[in-house]
Amino acid sequence: MYVFSRFASLLPRIALLAGSFISALSASAADLAGGDLKVHGFISQGLVHTTDNNFLGQSDDQISRDFREIGINASWRLVPDIQLSAELLSHRAGGTDDGSVRVDYGLVDWNAFSSENGRAGLRVGRLKTAYGLYNKTRDVTFTRPSIILPQSIYFERTRNLTVSADGAELYAERYGEAGSLTASFALGKPKTKTEAAKVALFLSSPPGELEPRLAPDLQLLYEGAGNRYRLAFTALQLDLSYRPGAADRLRAGRFRLTPLIFSGQYNAERWSLTGEYAIRRTSVSNFGPYFPDSHAVGQSYYLQASYQFAPQWEVLLRYDAFYADMRDRSGKAFAAATRQPAFSRFARDWTAGIRFDVTPEFMLRAEYHHVTGTGFLAAQDNPDVRALRRQWDMLMLLASFRF
Repeated sequence: MYVFSRFASLLPRIALLAGSFISALSASAADLAGGDLKVHGFISQGLVHTTDNNFLGQSDDQISRDFREIGINASWRLVPDIQLSAELLSHRAGGTDDGSVRVDYGLVDWNAFSSENGRAGLRVGRLKTAYGLYNKTRDVTFTRPSIILPQSIYFERTRNLTVSADGAELYAERYGEAGSLTASFALGKPKTKTEAAKVALFLSSPPGELEPRLAPDLQLLYEGAGNRYRLAFTALQLDLSYRPGAADRLRAGRFRLTPLIFSGQYNAERWSLTGEYAIRRTSVSNFGPYFPDSHAVGQSYYLQASYQFAPQWEVLLRYDAFYADMRDRSGKAFAAATRQPAFSRFARDWTAGIRFDVTPEFMLRAEYHHVTGTGFLAAQDNPDVRALRRQWDMLMLLASFRF
């Protein structure tokens, strides 16, 4: 009861903050919405409590307020075939992200060909990475199916490595009676100049720098029967080189990650069923004895169902599983070799959630997670591996506004 009362006492403050933000900006947004320049934004504040371990801040037997997203985006159609789009974002996520304002994406979209049967074009700039069904819109809480996306596929701890990249993307869309088919291929450099990127890979922050190579990103997406069916395949490769710093224990090594993601979704009038399955090949080489060579094939999947039982209410149930190495699903071989907890190599998460749309612009959410394993937890929030616990529970609340 104490935990719930603490959550309840904080909700009015969240609402007041968000309301002030919306009042200041909604008028200008309304004035621009009718023309070629369109401006939108969002603000969300989450509260996290865990029985053990820490997630999105110091949440173990206390309440973490370190999950916050504030963004403003704009699009401007210069001419019928060229559009400019950009978003400024402040993303606070425990020790992995400090909430500093940055350009989340900023691009020029040239629609080179368009007809009633399809279109094709080129995007250049800082692009959102095509990664599963949700990555391109993961920062807007209203488009997410839950407070946090399934961590087996969309890790919060490695978000900055996969959310966007600087480069170019070719895309083509084909429309027909059977549905629509979209294909995109991008080449870009992911954002690696952060402490969070290094900690995600090394579980520490060595003095050197990660240098990304151009990362290819291919996605095929089919939508049929008026978007009732959605099927997608995503292939991405991250190839990072390490340049040692002064007095560095690590050598000039190389890290490769190649995820293949298969996605499917069925949408009925009041319910939806979604599943995604990923195979991730990971290779670590030439870093020296302090970070030995390794090769692993990881496995991730989730199955999720949502049901809208009233016009403003929706419930969700999900099972989410992550295994760092398919050949060592229990983590026992890893524990024997490293003396680290075996349960740090996997995570299985049962999630139940509810969403209430107070108005079209104001949303409240609550979620309960029962988790076995710590495979998706961030080292920044859990620096002492000896303090980790295999079984843990999590309660999350979120308030979000958009305009």
